[in-house]
Amino acid sequence: MTRTLLVTGGAGFIGSALVRMLLTATDYNVVNVDKLTYAGNLESLNDVADNSRYSFELADICDAEAIRGIFSQHQPCGVIHLAAESHVDRSIDGPAEFIRTNVFGTFTLLDEGLKYWKSLDDSARGAFRFQHVSTDEVFGSLGKDGLFTETTAYQPNSPYSASKAGSDHLVRAWHHTFKLPTITTNCSNNYGPYQFPEKLIPLVTLNAIAGKELPVYGKGENIRDWLYVDDHASGLLAAFERGKPGETYNFGGNNERTNIDVVRTICRIVDKLVPDSKIGARESLIRFVTDRPGHDMRYAIDSSKAQRDLGWMPRETFESGIEKTVRWYIDNMTWCEHVQSGAYRRERLGLGVNQ
Repeated sequence: MTRTLLVTGGAGFIGSALVRMLLTATDYNVVNVDKLTYAGNLESLNDVADNSRYSFELADICDAEAIRGIFSQHQPCGVIHLAAESHVDRSIDGPAEFIRTNVFGTFTLLDEGLKYWKSLDDSARGAFRFQHVSTDEVFGSLGKDGLFTETTAYQPNSPYSASKAGSDHLVRAWHHTFKLPTITTNCSNNYGPYQFPEKLIPLVTLNAIAGKELPVYGKGENIRDWLYVDDHASGLLAAFERGKPGETYNFGGNNERTNIDVVRTICRIVDKLVPDSKIGARESLIRFVTDRPGHDMRYAIDSSKAQRDLGWMPRETFESGIEKTVRWYIDNMTWCEHVQSGAYRRERLGLGVNQ
């Protein structure tokens, strides 16, 4: 069997980071399977697009015939499944697409992946892995203390997290019922280059550069554990190569910050890198807005199992990662302009106005 990996959602934020790492730091052939929704952009892969080990398949993971053909053509040794609708606010405004992609799409991949896996010889079947990439949001909200572990009970509180919880359960069922060698990973909030600017860090960064208001939900006291995207990508590879089928691994950055602290840190960095006397101190642009419905107060990940069993550790601190990230957006405004040429214009989402 060739060492070919199918990466679903490889044109998205985390997926493109993984594809770039696989092509620059390993010898895998990589097949990027992506529908190219608003948040997927092939410009994020310009640096590796001409690599002879890279190929792209424009396909919807809900299209069983297309997925079957991709398995048949490329004969992969595994799948790393990242394709998903992933924004909580969008799931509040329109949950149907989240159920379709995250639940039915994952079912379709599992169904076709199982048929393909059964067709392999014993050696190839033993080496094959189906890795499902999930989120810490499936666990619900933490109190002031404690961390999410791999055995934390699920309590999803948004349409997005409920759809991801559903997909996690399907993956577990396909392993226990059909013996498909699956691995599930859950991660804390990712940040870094190439993130679509609907998410907090790129949204605040671009608005701060432009001197626009910086909306912060509630009082900005919600806490997240921030994981630099390249650290996550290295964890995904470690889980694929060293993880045990049927197991779950958590990846976190050990960087808990309140949202208001994140916003203020970005303001200080932008003030330093792009001073503007007309705008003044960017913190003056902060505006507290009505909180998101059902907004979880705190997430934090215990990564000790991944560190112990996979030999993985995050390299970036929040301080090093956030400055690197803000600098990237300042230096890549053309990319930012191109990915925003669709419907999204950094407007407020998640008010449920379409329900």
